[in-house]
Amino acid sequence: MAKVVIFGVKDFASLAHFYLRHDSPHEVVAFTVDREFLPESGQFEGLPVVAFDDLADRFSPSDHRFFAPMSHRKMNRVREETVNRARAKGFEFISYVSSKATTFPGLEVGENCFILEDNTIQPFVKIGNNVVLWSGNHIGHHSVIGDHVFFTSHVVLSGHCTVGSHSFFGVNATIRDGLTISTGSLVAMAACVTRDTEEWGVYKGNPARKSDVPSHALDF
Repeated sequence: MAKVVIFGVKDFASLAHFYLRHDSPHEVVAFTVDREFLPESGQFEGLPVVAFDDLADRFSPSDHRFFAPMSHRKMNRVREETVNRARAKGFEFISYVSSKATTFPGLEVGENCFILEDNTIQPFVKIGNNVVLWSGNHIGHHSVIGDHVFFTSHVVLSGHCTVGSHSFFGVNATIRDGLTISTGSLVAMAACVTRDTEEWGVYKGNPARKSDVPSHALDF
């Protein structure tokens, strides 16, 4: 069991607190945000909220772990930046894998991952650091998911796929087996990807077509 500080005071942080409280051995002891976002009450979910700059003084990295279950903003780069800032303060990270997810022996999951209920993760899958799998996805056998990736819900990633870092998958997206989803790919809701993608490409439709606007240029 670890004592955990969660980054954020909005829905993702509230959900992380709920999941960790009811479905993990960990104890959430506080929340943290940048100073300008501190709530007037100084509390969230009945726990103290500490300015991030002061966090290591209040909650020692030697005795506490960090969790940043944040959204996909700026193609997961905001979440990545938060993880890097916490690491620079000396914190180590937990990951959460729901007891209601289907997993198999040998699954590799990196740090600061948030994997919710009803994900089916087949054998021989490797998941990198700072990955969010919202509820109800299928992750096919022998697939590799890189760092800083976000799956929404009901995404089908077929077997033997490789997902590059900073990618995003909208609800009901489908990825054919054996594909490479390159770094920064944005696969839109209900898109059906049948070919390898290009870095920072945006893919929509069935079959999916590449948009003219790169994903890193979107306010997303």
